[in-house]
This record gives sequence, structure tokens and C-alpha cells, in this order.
Amino acid sequence: MPVELVEKKLQGALPVHLVAKNGLEAAGLPPSTIAWARANGFSGETGRTLALPGENGTLGGALFGMGDDDDALALGALAKALPEGDWHFASTPAEPELAAIALALGGYVFTRYGKKPGKTLRFALPAGADAGRVRRIVDGVFLARDLVNTPTSDMGPDDLERAVRAVAEAHKAHVSVIKGDDLLAQNFPMIHAVGRASVGAPRLIDMIWGQQGAPKVTLVGKGVCFDTGGLDIKPSSGMLLMKKDMGGAANVLGLASMIMAAGLNVRLRVLIPAVENSIAGNAFRPGDVLASRKGMSVEIGNTDAEGRLVLADALALADDEEPQLLVDMATLTGAARVALGPDLPPFYTDDEALASDLAAASVAVEDPLWRMPLWRPYDAKLSSKIADINNVTTDGFAGSITAALFLKRFVEKTPSWAHFDIFAWNPADRPHGPAGGEAQGIRALERIISKRFG
Repeated sequence: MPVELVEKKLQGALPVHLVAKNGLEAAGLPPSTIAWARANGFSGETGRTLALPGENGTLGGALFGMGDDDDALALGALAKALPEGDWHFASTPAEPELAAIALALGGYVFTRYGKKPGKTLRFALPAGADAGRVRRIVDGVFLARDLVNTPTSDMGPDDLERAVRAVAEAHKAHVSVIKGDDLLAQNFPMIHAVGRASVGAPRLIDMIWGQQGAPKVTLVGKGVCFDTGGLDIKPSSGMLLMKKDMGGAANVLGLASMIMAAGLNVRLRVLIPAVENSIAGNAFRPGDVLASRKGMSVEIGNTDAEGRLVLADALALADDEEPQLLVDMATLTGAARVALGPDLPPFYTDDEALASDLAAASVAVEDPLWRMPLWRPYDAKLSSKIADINNVTTDGFAGSITAALFLKRFVEKTPSWAHFDIFAWNPADRPHGPAGGEAQGIRALERIISKRFG
């Protein structure tokens, strides 16, 4: 890991002074340091790092600009900006735990295909940061990023299953898998239909951890390992990032690792329908009517709206148990990106307490989320003349909302359900993470689940 967080300040570690915008005097710096900062045009602007001279031409530490917002995640920039060596904060950050998480996240490098990890920093955990929790969260985020960044040649349905089994083995969880035509025998017809054209057999991966009598928390993640669009094929530009279409599965697996590592008092279940939406003679077609696990018939208005189909069968299974909390995560719609952009995932729920908790948690841990409405009048847009429901609307409006309403049809018994329409990708480098796969919403969810079931 390029940033190693150590429990105590190491001897000779250099200080990082945090400076608000135009806050040099308020930062308690000696006059010589203030003069150096001004001579170099440093005034505490967000994300800027300024090296400080030490004795005899050595490095004496650094200044880091926090700007006006005191954005803790901005501290991730230090992972790239500081020279290799040992460091500590000269004063405790306002959010010490979040500052430590930001530092570690900012040092992430995906090295599977030969990229070098680069320099290593050793940074003392700030006072007040829980070392165990920091590492659990960072490990979960890195797991999600690694899975999303891996191309489909090494992250097909078989590989995704192996990734789940590896996490399960690390935490002594149980995994069962329903695969290929067994999906039909055990009533998961839509998972089978979406994945049957691929050389990698479709499957439902089911991981269970925790005591049987504990409160039930179930996580469902879209595991479409690649999406051609099916017979409603995407243009080539639309396929470039489709290795990330299993980002929902990657994110729930990252969240599950956080929960299990913390030993929370839950009976955790993770359901991942793992498929590749490919094209072959046996691919499902526009106009087909599919049976579903719930018994509803679904007319296929577009084969490129496949994620909601595999999620629907998995959600119907999850709903049978009536868990106290049911969460699904999916890279589901382009409409969500048009509405809110890549950095702000929408979530949907009709549980007002959960919505309030999610809003508060997203702010507290700087994990952006925005509630969107389950607007019932739009439900009629999913009507079909020959089946119980269509998988898309005909007018193309409110695509993220209508996708959420489609999923809601398959959750009837569970008292608290939330759907997250995530992007799972950073289009450009950010202080706390490079361009590439990203965890979205799971740090906020970890906070809520820890508070409710810790």
C-alpha cells in the first residue's frame, strides 16, 4: 500500500501543517514559515502542497491548503504530493478518521497488470482515529476498486464467483452458487435469460455470514461482467467501460467485507447475479416475454435494460426472508448520470428514517448521495399490452426513476429497502482516488449499518 498508516508518530517524522484559505496566521506557524509561504504564493487554497525548508538544505515539513470547505477528502492529495518518507499531522484534523481514510484512499494504485506502486509514505494516524475501522473501510474500498478495474477477460462470471469465495474464506462465510440451467430448475428465469448467450454460464452467487438469529441485512449487487447491450447492441463507444457493469456487485462485496471485518451483530447475506450480456443465437430478444421468480411476466422492450432483470430475480429471493434492511446497488442507468453526473449517485427508498440516515451519513463521511423519488404516477409507464410489466418505458423519460419503480415491484415484504443507481467510476483523477473504478455509497452505508447493528 503506497500509504502505510502507523499507530504512533515515528521518530524523525516530518509535520504537515493544515492551513485554511487565507489562514496562515491562524495556523500557529512561526513567522519564518509564514514568510516562506507568502514568498511562494501559498495562501491555503484547496489541495495545494508547499514543501518547507529545514536545516542545512533538508526538508522541514509541508503546508497543505484546506481551502474554505475544510474538505477532509482533499487530504488524499498528500499521498501523491509528499516525498517518500515518514510524516504526521502537526495538529489533529477536524475529522481525524476521515483524514486518515482520505490519505490511504489517495495512495491507491491498481497494479495487477504491471503498474508500479510508486513511492511509499508512512503516516501517523491522527489522534481520535480508530485504526481498525480505518483499515476495514480502506480495504473494502480497495476491493471494490480492484474488481471494477479488472477487465472482463479476467473478471467474467467465473472470476467474480472466485472473488466472492476469496472474501468468504477470509471471513469464514458460506457460499452457494446456482449455475447454468439449474437457474431454471430453481426458478431464476430472468438471470438465466440474460446470461445464457455467454460462454461463461450465468449464476446466482449467495454468501451468508453471521449468527442465524441476528438481525438480517441483505445486499444485492448487479454482477453484469460485460454488457454488449444484447441484440439491442451498444455502439462501440458505449462498450468501452462495460467492464464496470459489475460495479454494483463490487460495491456490495466491498461493503460486506467492512461489515464482516467489524464483526457486526448481523446475519449478512450477499446475493450477486453474475452474468455476461452477450450476443449469440440463443440470446434473449426484444419483444420476448420472460417469466420471473416472483411470477410476474416481463416484456422485453430493450435487451440493454438487462441489469434490472437479473436484480429482480435476486431481489425476489431476498424479499422472501423479509430482512430488516435490504440494499441493492447497480450501475443501472445512464439517466442517473445525466441527472446527477458521475460523482453523485441517486438512491431510492420509501423508508423515511433510512432516507434521513443516509442523507446524514453521506455528509458525515463525505460519500455523496442524493435521494430521488419513487414517483408512483410514473409506474404506469412500465405497462405492457401482453405481459404484466415492460422492462422499459416507451417515452425514455425519467429513466432512473422508472428503473427503480421496476425493481420495487419485486420487493413487497421487506420493511426497509433502498436502491442505489451508482456509476462506480471516476472519470478523472480526484484527490482521494485516481481515474478508474470507484466505491460509491458504501462508506455511508457502513456508517448506518454500524450504528444500527453494531
